[in-house]
Amino acid sequence: MTLPEQFQRHLATLELPPGGDALIAVSGGPDSVALLDLLYATRESHQLELVVAHFDHGIHPDSAAVAARVRELAASYDLACESGRAELGAAASETVARAARYAWLETTRRRLGATVVFTGHHADDQAETILMRLLRGSGPAGLAAMATRRGTLVRPLLPFGRAELGAYLKARGLPAWSDPANEDRRHLRTWIRAEVLPTLRARLSDVDTALRAAGRHAARDRAAWEAVLRLLPGLDFRRERDGFSVAAGALRGYDSALGETVVVEAARRVGCRLGSARAARVLDLVVRGVSGRSVPLGEGWRAEVAFGRLLVSRATAASPLSWTLESAAGEGRWGVWQLRWRAEPAPVRQERVSGTAWLSPAPLEVRAWRPGERIRPLGGAGRRLLVRCFQEARVPRSRRASWPVVAGPDGAVWVPGVCRSDALLPEPGTEAVRVDADYA
Repeated sequence: MTLPEQFQRHLATLELPPGGDALIAVSGGPDSVALLDLLYATRESHQLELVVAHFDHGIHPDSAAVAARVRELAASYDLACESGRAELGAAASETVARAARYAWLETTRRRLGATVVFTGHHADDQAETILMRLLRGSGPAGLAAMATRRGTLVRPLLPFGRAELGAYLKARGLPAWSDPANEDRRHLRTWIRAEVLPTLRARLSDVDTALRAAGRHAARDRAAWEAVLRLLPGLDFRRERDGFSVAAGALRGYDSALGETVVVEAARRVGCRLGSARAARVLDLVVRGVSGRSVPLGEGWRAEVAFGRLLVSRATAASPLSWTLESAAGEGRWGVWQLRWRAEPAPVRQERVSGTAWLSPAPLEVRAWRPGERIRPLGGAGRRLLVRCFQEARVPRSRRASWPVVAGPDGAVWVPGVCRSDALLPEPGTEAVRVDADYA
């Protein structure tokens, strides 16, 4: 069976979404060029609209020339090419370069509405990744290494090796240009590839097979823990808008080894990578059980105990600006929220807690809440502190700064999903401004 036939068969097992745009991350190296050619050769089966995506890190002075060659290669397939560039400089680490590259790929994917991003990681990359993480002291979740598919990221070459892909390129007469940064042995991966693995192979000929087997065992354990999260009595694992939460009381009852492992695995499911030290800090926070306390977990993540649950979420900053609803209809963003408004007759009844409100025409402002601010709840008696409304709606303290408030001339009139005021309440059937708020 030819390599394209094997590739097509493997691709069919990945359950890719039918049709739509798909980005191919092409560095210009042999692996990504082979991926491009294989995806193009099998386009009738997957029916995806392929778009080449190249990111120039700006690390090596020759990288601009490689970017130009990738654009020419894309044109030879009659494919669109998206290019991005950073000025990271020669001192940039692998971690910084990888973060910049994936951030650009995701931004580009969202802008184009692409369904997936293909990358050229292969079986040798997998072995290198497992060894690299082992040397760094990773646990089972890390040793499971790269998944064939994670969210919109797809790695269809993982069953194939570097030599096999290189032979395919040679047979096809395809050009490839190595990223000069990949030759820099100051980078851990390059050192492992160029020095460590060749030394190990000279002594242990099946070291690559053994490393990949270790990765499969770790992946199996990781899958088992995912099932455990669903089955542990009382844990009540929930995916949240920006992370996850579990019942703090149940977690508090586990011994430290089980509790820390549950925290690590639950965090991994939402993209938060924790080591044992940070997991222990999270468990200590749960054991102390003080509502409202939080601990930072790095990369914008934090853990917080609120309303009897442990919440691990990515911090979202409040919008630095307030703005007004000036036109008769429109939309705008406030932090992670999307607001849309238009003229519409008021309904007979409005809900106190809702994502939609009808307001009497008046100057309206979208802004952050203010400490000490009060609101008169619809259908209630007296004025209540907004902080009390947040508590009743079970909005954790860490999320309140990023929550929008719609205010009129006399103060807050609506907090989406939290509280509707009786101010600016239009009579049924009269002219009103309908405002919808969605957590994007």
